[in-house]
Amino acid sequence: MTKLSKLTLALMLAGASSNVFAADLDTLQTQLKQLKQQMQMLEQQLAAEKTKQQQINEQHEQQVAQISKKADTKIVAVAESESDKKDEGIKIGGAIRANYSINSYDDDNKDRGGDFDFDIFRLNVSGEINDISLNGEIRFYDYMTVIKYAYLGYEFVDGWEGQAGITSVPFGNGPYNSHSYFFSTNYYVGLEDDFDLGVVVKRKLKDNWKLDLGFFKNDELGGVDGGSDKSKRYSYDIVGSRAPNEGTYAEPVNKIGEYNTFAGRATYQVEHSKNVITDLGVSLLSGGLHDGNDRAGSYGAWAVHLDSKINNWNVQFQHGEYDYDLDDNSNRFAVGAYAYYDTVSSKATMTNFNVAYNYSLEWGPVTDIQFYNDYGIIYDKSDNSANTWMNVTGMSVAAGGFFSYFDFIQARNQPFIGGTIIGEGDTERRFNINLGYYF
Repeated sequence: MTKLSKLTLALMLAGASSNVFAADLDTLQTQLKQLKQQMQMLEQQLAAEKTKQQQINEQHEQQVAQISKKADTKIVAVAESESDKKDEGIKIGGAIRANYSINSYDDDNKDRGGDFDFDIFRLNVSGEINDISLNGEIRFYDYMTVIKYAYLGYEFVDGWEGQAGITSVPFGNGPYNSHSYFFSTNYYVGLEDDFDLGVVVKRKLKDNWKLDLGFFKNDELGGVDGGSDKSKRYSYDIVGSRAPNEGTYAEPVNKIGEYNTFAGRATYQVEHSKNVITDLGVSLLSGGLHDGNDRAGSYGAWAVHLDSKINNWNVQFQHGEYDYDLDDNSNRFAVGAYAYYDTVSSKATMTNFNVAYNYSLEWGPVTDIQFYNDYGIIYDKSDNSANTWMNVTGMSVAAGGFFSYFDFIQARNQPFIGGTIIGEGDTERRFNINLGYYF
């Protein structure tokens, strides 16, 4: 092949390669253009999706805000309703109770297999109007009608409340130094769940200290010259000195009543841990006795006490003395309660030890059961009579509005268990069921 032929062939091949390269470049440019268009479409779709999601988020936020606003409105409405309800007036509640018992000291009762009787119908009022609270309870028994308490309350300084009327005498473990239906031995000498006419100031600040101070002009029936039947009352009080020739349950000839009594109770709460707390306290009481014409003596009492909650357990301890110094030198005095009179030693020592266990459950309507054993003794009496002691083993059951006690009592020289505090009797027993509906 000549040089000219070779050159011609080279030029032809170069032209062909150029044409192929140009065709490939056009194809590549077309593909890039298509890819760019696809990317633009994808970006538009992503932008549309983002806009749509923003709209959804904004709608969700608006809905949440509306729901929150409704919730706030509901809370405010409820708060206003509760406030209005608080100022509307007085709430009324109460209870109806019946009692079954079989005991060792009544042969007729044993022959019948025990007795089932109406116990009580009571009404309670409570409420607050213009920052003044009202609390009261009236009890209807088949043999008497009594007011247990009735007082007005007012928080005159932040953390300090005053009560005036028939109100609780602050003394010992509160509100009760017991767990059973029968209280403790202290109740029957007027030193548990006692109510008199006077004024009480309560310290209710949110710290470990609590303080109750009271001044009582006289007992709930008006003292020595108040009321025609001194025995018809809820809580025990002195109603007279007991002459040696008077019967244990006789109405006293020499009438006496309490007056100008001061009472105080201070407690300090020790927080051992989250579920273990102990209230340590001391109580003091001092007052005068009057026979209607002149001062007839004085009386006083003191006690140290402990109330400890250890998880589901409750332990109570109390120890103290009372002393009625009568001007006629009598070593016994008469008390009145529950429409009958009884006799008490004028001076004695008291000790109580109680244990309880609280058990929560869901068994039909039953939600709470408390098992307990309460023991109390009164000894070193001024009249040298035998010791009074009472041991109560039992349980209380809560089921909705129903609340019931099941108690087995063993006692000696104990009121309502076949004896009296000045007695020299035998150990007696009683099985008792108290059924109550509370509303």
